[in-house]
Amino acid sequence: MKSLRKQLFAYIKEKYKASPEYLWQRYPGYAVFRHGDNQKWFAIVMDVPGNRLGLDTEEIVDIVNVKIADPFLADILVRQEGFFKGYHISRGNWLSISLCGAVEFDEICRWLEESYMATASVKKKQALRPAKEWLIPANPKYYDVEAAFSKEDVINWKQGRGMKTGDTVFLYVAAPVSAILYKCRVLETDIPFRFDEGTVHMTSVMKIKLLNRYKPDQFTFDVLGERYGIHAVRGPRGIPQSLSDALSAYH
Repeated sequence: MKSLRKQLFAYIKEKYKASPEYLWQRYPGYAVFRHGDNQKWFAIVMDVPGNRLGLDTEEIVDIVNVKIADPFLADILVRQEGFFKGYHISRGNWLSISLCGAVEFDEICRWLEESYMATASVKKKQALRPAKEWLIPANPKYYDVEAAFSKEDVINWKQGRGMKTGDTVFLYVAAPVSAILYKCRVLETDIPFRFDEGTVHMTSVMKIKLLNRYKPDQFTFDVLGERYGIHAVRGPRGIPQSLSDALSAYH
């Protein structure tokens, strides 16, 4: 069956902006694709005799080597047709996938994306991850967020680690309110800002936009604990799906 090599090269060029690198004179058919920032390989296309993969043929077979982050998943995949333990790069959960029709092209692209993420730099992983929902505390002792939102719907806020543009933040206003009052969208991050006072230290802030308000008696501290298992809001944290659904139901 015809190899998917050219189709895969075109796909990688379009989606990941990476071009093949031919590093070995002895193996002119071996092509490496790497990240532009950390220079790590995320895919290696090879042409190898089928019997080197355990197949009952000496014909040349095109494969792509990809890295799978989860070793248990990698172990499951190699039991399926068209998947093999990484040829010449078996360490680190690398797999070889046939490019000769045993595996659908869409599935190859799925594991290519997995490899791209598994080998990406921390900064790139952060930029590529899907939008996330956060629950963050707002202490009236340090900042009157209620007064701020009464004047305008876009304000600057202390940036939590890992937050990025497009994320959603729910502001939990501490005592005496002790409840989630606001839903906001992160519009901009990494805005330089220096503040040092007591236990509060900031080197950057983010810009957030008010999307929704909640009544003080809706998502109280007691409700968060009894219904959603949240017994403390001391810093930025993710939220369970059940709470996300409940918050989204109030418009």
